[in-house]
Amino acid sequence: MPRDWLLQIEPMNLILDFTLKNTYKTRVILKNYLETFSVEDLNKIPQGYNNNIFWNIAHLVATQQILVYKFSDVPALVSDEIIAKYRKGTKPEGDVTQAEVDEIKELLFTTLDQTKKDYEAGVFKTYNSITTSMDSTLTNVDEAIAYNNFHEGIHLGSVLALRHAIGLV
Repeated sequence: MPRDWLLQIEPMNLILDFTLKNTYKTRVILKNYLETFSVEDLNKIPQGYNNNIFWNIAHLVATQQILVYKFSDVPALVSDEIIAKYRKGTKPEGDVTQAEVDEIKELLFTTLDQTKKDYEAGVFKTYNSITTSMDSTLTNVDEAIAYNNFHEGIHLGSVLALRHAIGLV
């Protein structure tokens, strides 16, 4: 089969597709935890920790929205309540319900799908530069989308550690 179609794809779309596929793979792992761990286990905060498995997963949804949408001056796809509750510097304020777990489980993927559509539609026209706590300066939405994978990897590691700490391994 001729590969001429490859020449017609914008290089940035190839990078975007690759990056979002990796984000999607991380989120499939996290979704599995939301589906297989009890709500009680998702809420457990082991001694020596200041958050739980659920908070880490919800934090990823909120942070992706902040990094990609808020810093691009585009309205987020999730509620202000989710962003306020799970943004950097927060911690669990009480146990979450199954309904909240179900909402985050859905948002894991709907936000990524819409981000891809919005990117391809040219929605992200500006970006307000930010230097993250990991000392990475993001100056455009492409950098934000790429950095988000690094951030998600950190929190996947936290979820794995929490899983061990509460005895789920």
